[in-house]
Amino acid sequence: MKKKDIITIQIADVSFPNKAFGFVEGEKVVVKNGIPGQTVRAQVIKKRSSGIEARQEAILEHSPLERQEGVCSHYTLCGGCTYQPLRHEEELKLKERQVKRLLEQKNIIIKNWEGIVPAPSETAYRNKCEFSFGDEEKDGALALGMRKRMSRYEVVSLKDCNLIDEDYLKIIEAALAFFQEKNVPFYHKLRHEGSLRHLVVRKGTATGEILVNLVTSNKVPFSLGKFKEMLLSLPLDGALCGILHSVNDSVADIVRSDEMTVLYGRDYFIEKLFDLEFKVSVYSFFQTNTKGAEKLYSIVKEFAGDVSHKIVFDLYCGTGTIGQIMAEAGTRKVVGIELIEEAVLAAQENAARNKLTNCTFIAGDVLQKVEELTDKPDLIIVDPPRDGIHPKAIGKIIDFGAPEIIYVSCKPTSLARDLEIFQQAGYEVERVKLMDMFPRTFHTEVIVGLSRNIS
Repeated sequence: MKKKDIITIQIADVSFPNKAFGFVEGEKVVVKNGIPGQTVRAQVIKKRSSGIEARQEAILEHSPLERQEGVCSHYTLCGGCTYQPLRHEEELKLKERQVKRLLEQKNIIIKNWEGIVPAPSETAYRNKCEFSFGDEEKDGALALGMRKRMSRYEVVSLKDCNLIDEDYLKIIEAALAFFQEKNVPFYHKLRHEGSLRHLVVRKGTATGEILVNLVTSNKVPFSLGKFKEMLLSLPLDGALCGILHSVNDSVADIVRSDEMTVLYGRDYFIEKLFDLEFKVSVYSFFQTNTKGAEKLYSIVKEFAGDVSHKIVFDLYCGTGTIGQIMAEAGTRKVVGIELIEEAVLAAQENAARNKLTNCTFIAGDVLQKVEELTDKPDLIIVDPPRDGIHPKAIGKIIDFGAPEIIYVSCKPTSLARDLEIFQQAGYEVERVKLMDMFPRTFHTEVIVGLSRNIS
């Protein structure tokens, strides 16, 4: 096989993240967006010492593991739901297999493997979506939705979606029609011209409150007032609590704000986890699957056991959800650290809202702020971003000598790397349980209970 050859591959399995593979002429071939049992046609794009990379061109034969119904109309174009065709029970098996394989490759010794917990709902579970403006093809009509699969620029306008409820679809359909009628251009990333960049929609699952944030460049060739009135006229099941306008003039294609204006209501929505209330601002982190988060945090509570009279460190605490759940369970003290200052302010306000006085939240980098902590923790909970724990920070966490650590991971490859370091430092992996927080995508959460071997 050589570059540009057209080959036929039967998908044997999928490694995290989204790396389907099979064997052709005895050589391993990796191709994205495949599921076990499919036969696909692909073109060779790279030859490496570790195997061959190919780009999928067509599905020649479907897998017996595929679902018979429930696949959205955009699946072949949209890059949002890699495992959408896979029956849910097969998706759970695949995710469990992937994580187990990654940990085995790092020689992680696991005392108790506890399987995977399914999400409460397979569909309409997201409480946040960031939609992009663009065109469906070069110089085509304005589009609003998700990026096309294998494309940095083109966008699929969503007509249906398995991950969000009808209110999201009503909002993006109405927004798209509004801007199409007024011929407002999207922001072109290569030419750095145009206006429309993103539309962020957040909706409280428990409260039904909806927050909408329109992100544009500093060019606004339309009436923000009329945009606001259009949204307020929509027949939504939930209730709009805030309409925002953010200006983003950065070159990077990310949702951020140089300047934000509240057009209507407030700049946050209220969400509930268990019997706790959380104020969630438009840019602050909050688990995107509320009901799934309750299951996830129930597993963390179970792993933590009786926390009464314990000192708990909640590192990478975000808006303080885990820390406040521990505080409500009766800890002596919770200390949370989070890099994003806005999230820390929200954590402090949420703790006051929930009448929790045994929480302290600190703004700053975990790498630096752990050196300022004088308490000796009985339990450390880490819930780092996708890249995992900073290599220098992990040593400082280990130096606390906490008898127990609970690691909540949203990226198994980072988890495997970090667990190898904890294991070398004398920590043992007591328990591993997966939580399917994001059905139909390749993402999963992994909860690990570690104990210090003092023998």
